[in-house]
Amino acid sequence: MAPLRSGLRRAGWLAWVLLVATGSAHAGLFDDEEARKAILDLRSRIATADEQAKARDAELNKANAALLEQVAVLKRSLLDLNAQLESLRGEMAKMRGNDEQIARDVAELQRKQKDITQGVDDRIRKLEPVKVSVDGRDFMVDPEEKRLYEDALGVLRGGDFDKSSILLGNFLRRYPGSGYADSARFWYGNALYGRREYKEAITSFRALVSASPDHPRAPEALLGIANCQFETKDTKGARATIGELVKTYPKSEAAAAGRERLAALK
Repeated sequence: MAPLRSGLRRAGWLAWVLLVATGSAHAGLFDDEEARKAILDLRSRIATADEQAKARDAELNKANAALLEQVAVLKRSLLDLNAQLESLRGEMAKMRGNDEQIARDVAELQRKQKDITQGVDDRIRKLEPVKVSVDGRDFMVDPEEKRLYEDALGVLRGGDFDKSSILLGNFLRRYPGSGYADSARFWYGNALYGRREYKEAITSFRALVSASPDHPRAPEALLGIANCQFETKDTKGARATIGELVKTYPKSEAAAAGRERLAALK
């Protein structure tokens, strides 16, 4: 019996061991399946996360590429703007230089215009008649006419009878109707007298007396004629001329000088 009980107990223990082993086996199998599922699920989530990460990386790369392109475009734009600014600065500097040159040109043109205007005014003044007073008579003459007469008279006063006779003769031929003409004839006669060209001197003196018997120099012109006649030994003619002088201009200084000359001859 003892052996039987011992065998039964051993068999029961074995059965219990088998039962426990079988349960453990079933439990182990269940745990492995769950683990595999968990692993597969984890792998799936990891793969999904990896794909999402790759997608995000791709998007980020794309965004970075777009950003880099935008940065490159901005850099090119900045470079273009800088180039345009430099060009504008150059143009502005050139314009400033042109403005300065234009200002200088304008100033030069204004100066030339002023000079031209002044020159025109001077020429106009040279052409405009001026009022003169000679031998008690007032009249208008051209500036050039005035200059030539005064130059000739200045030469005569200097004692150069040759040159003054030429200048006065030229003046009378150029301005025969001048207000200076009568005075010029008187002084021309004196210049010719100084050259001892008495006949020509008488002609000039007589032209004055004939053209303007009321001229202040007319009495002196008659006295000049008488002097020329005395120089040529034409005493009769000289007496007649002095007689004309005394009769026509009795109160003149020339008439008094003529009387003295006649008295000296007696």
